[in-house]
Amino acid sequence: MTRRPQPMTIFAVRHITTYSYRRKVRFGEHRLLFRPRDSYDQRLLTESLVTRPEPVSVRWVHDVFGNCVALVGFDTAASELKFETNITLEHTSDVPLDLIIDDEARHYPFSYDPLELPDIRPLMERHCPDPAGAVDHWARQFVKVGHPTDTGHLLMTMCYAIRESFIYRRRSSRGIQLPTETLELRSGTCRDFALLMMEGARALGLPARFVSGYIFVPDRDGSQTLGGGSTHAWCQIYLPGAGWVEFDPTNGIVGSRDLIRVAVARDPRQAIPLSGSYDGDAEDYLDMNVQVNVTSIGQSSPSLGTGQRPLQLAR
Repeated sequence: MTRRPQPMTIFAVRHITTYSYRRKVRFGEHRLLFRPRDSYDQRLLTESLVTRPEPVSVRWVHDVFGNCVALVGFDTAASELKFETNITLEHTSDVPLDLIIDDEARHYPFSYDPLELPDIRPLMERHCPDPAGAVDHWARQFVKVGHPTDTGHLLMTMCYAIRESFIYRRRSSRGIQLPTETLELRSGTCRDFALLMMEGARALGLPARFVSGYIFVPDRDGSQTLGGGSTHAWCQIYLPGAGWVEFDPTNGIVGSRDLIRVAVARDPRQAIPLSGSYDGDAEDYLDMNVQVNVTSIGQSSPSLGTGQRPLQLAR
């Protein structure tokens, strides 16, 4: 992938999730994914976690995908449970002008390195039912018939097609639409669009994985960028020579411009930003409110980012 040197921006992310209940309930362990994945194009500077009620324990683990997970335990009953996370990070936009792919993979179809196949094969397999072949048919329209198909152009066109042909509708309910439902409704959320592109790529034999994180919206007023104000989702597709390439079909973004990666997973259910349990009746639960603010706080300087501040538990 051709990369132009881009200025490194410092982003601040404030993420607040509040659960409300009719009466005081006790809480099981909660699992948080909020720490960005360190990489060449993003580096964590600071992080903090505040909860109400106060936690009795916070334990960090890496999951099977290498995501950093905070496991938070409680021993206090309450009618409200609140999580506030704050991070700052350095971010460099990776803006692809051309996808530099190995010669043998420049045109579709192609074969992957036998040494890599055991690792990527689970990500090439279809995960969602498609009994009538609707997703297969949809994905095949991006493959030229009787002419070589440029691999990069194929995937970029698929990404842009979702952005142009589907309507973004925010949905607060849990779960993800099946890709066949998204095709039928011609609408969905960012996570629905990410899964549709993943399954479309997998239908063509390409490994794909789900990405959960945040998106920076430079101008929220009148902006055409979708997904701000909450967590965001997109996908990555593995291409020989280019590696894992970011595709955000909700906004038609290729590359990491304005995208902050927090977690990657084979299945969207493995990258839920916040999950947990409470001890009570179903009718005790009232509501969940989520607020996400991503702001740019300037350009980095040599004096910034020389180290990381450890997690702070505000009490």
